[in-house]
Amino acid sequence: MAEMDPKQILKFCIERGLLVDKDVLNLFSESNNLESVKLIIERIKNQTHEKIITKELFNKNIEKVTQVFSTLPEEEQKNLESLKIKLGLSIEISKEVISPIKGRESLVFADEGKIKIVSTSPSRNQKIGVEDFVKHFRNRFSELKNILQERPELRNLISINKISGNRQGISIIGMVMDKRVTKNKNIILDVEDLTGRMKVLINYNKKEIYDKAEEICMDAVIGFTGSGNNEILFVNDMVFPDVALAGRKNANVEEYAVFLGDLHFGSKKFFTENFEKFIEYLNGNVPNTPEALKIKYLLIVGDLVTGVGVYPNQEKDLAINDLEEQNIRMAELLKKIRKDIQIVVCPGNHEGVRLMEPQPLFDEKYAWPLYEMENLTLTENPSMVNIGARRDFPGFNVLMYHGMSYPFYASSIPRLLKGRAMNAPDEIMKYLLKNRHLAPTHNSVQSFPHEKDAHLIRAAPDIFFSGHTHKSAVSYYNNILLISCSSWEGKTPYQEKFGNEPDHCKVPLLNLKTRAIKILDFE
Repeated sequence: MAEMDPKQILKFCIERGLLVDKDVLNLFSESNNLESVKLIIERIKNQTHEKIITKELFNKNIEKVTQVFSTLPEEEQKNLESLKIKLGLSIEISKEVISPIKGRESLVFADEGKIKIVSTSPSRNQKIGVEDFVKHFRNRFSELKNILQERPELRNLISINKISGNRQGISIIGMVMDKRVTKNKNIILDVEDLTGRMKVLINYNKKEIYDKAEEICMDAVIGFTGSGNNEILFVNDMVFPDVALAGRKNANVEEYAVFLGDLHFGSKKFFTENFEKFIEYLNGNVPNTPEALKIKYLLIVGDLVTGVGVYPNQEKDLAINDLEEQNIRMAELLKKIRKDIQIVVCPGNHEGVRLMEPQPLFDEKYAWPLYEMENLTLTENPSMVNIGARRDFPGFNVLMYHGMSYPFYASSIPRLLKGRAMNAPDEIMKYLLKNRHLAPTHNSVQSFPHEKDAHLIRAAPDIFFSGHTHKSAVSYYNNILLISCSSWEGKTPYQEKFGNEPDHCKVPLLNLKTRAIKILDFE
């Protein structure tokens, strides 16, 4: 059968703001099914959020691209087998095994509607040395630089050590090492790339740029354009890594997901009756709630139990003062939920898990009852999970992060401080998405250095879900659904000390087909 005209593919890409490498264009042209190629291009764009389609893109995103192929009808998959082989994607996704999660079998993508763990961090038992942090930050910088250098605003991009003489209209990408304000209220940054270090000046009179600069935090990786020499750059504009505006997915099956966190089971102030009402609702025992039996996913973003010795004099607030007993009793409650609801739980700062992030799975010594539950999956903090996947739908990627870094940014970024962002956590979440990092400043959390930074947001999620602030919030940022959960524990004296104003027993309910979301109130 004759090859299709490459101009048709090229026109399709240009209409969607995409560029396509000549080699890939030729490979696409060899296929005899234009509609399948269009569908592949569209889905690759949505999965990777890249603007240039190259063979390297396929190699870097082999799992995502293979997933795209697997969603095509079986007959079309066979027709495109030759294209898959040429792109190096000949392994069938249905045979792909995901790295095991401790205590349970891996899930296969072909199992419709199953939870899939998209991202995990390797465990590390060896001692941490200075070289581990150096490698961690160098790799973080390189990954964010790769994201930034695709931005068209950064024209004439140059490494710091290549700047000679006075230069006009140049751009650099650097990690912020120091930030200070002069007597004239100008902001001066010390920025560093892998080749050198220089100063960057943002003039107080350039109001729009200055407002942006006020939001820069330490260790952030930013792109700067301006004029100057190898000692100082006078900034005309700056570019954050930011997540690109993406399309909103809609599932082709009507099912629902609910989002919880900060239960603090074991506290004297745990809302036991309210939580039992929630379980009754999930089990379809509340009149006039037909959607309840369509709920298939329950995501819990940390602080499932309240722990022991988490803060000073906590024992005064405890109804159960043993961590293992808290987990046993919590599991008894969760086991009352109907078994066709899949539950995903990541740790927070109350679970008796190490505080250094990424946090590992719950300790089986204390949380063994959770490991015994067949419909419960434990994951790390942070982690990316996929829900709602079908043979012809890739599902929703949910970025789960408990939110331990949030108080730092709420109290150090002027706009967030002024807006009392601990009571508007979605504003903190937007700030972190803009930086493509969950904890850009090193001392905003206790961080365990990995070669691959677990806090870096490599691919934009469909849903970003957090807790820790005990405030309920739902909003959108660049079509990413932001969800912050309320608490199931009454206000403690410790919270009062810090001026927390928690919300209680509010449960976001998301229709995966229509994307309609409403807040259920069990208070």
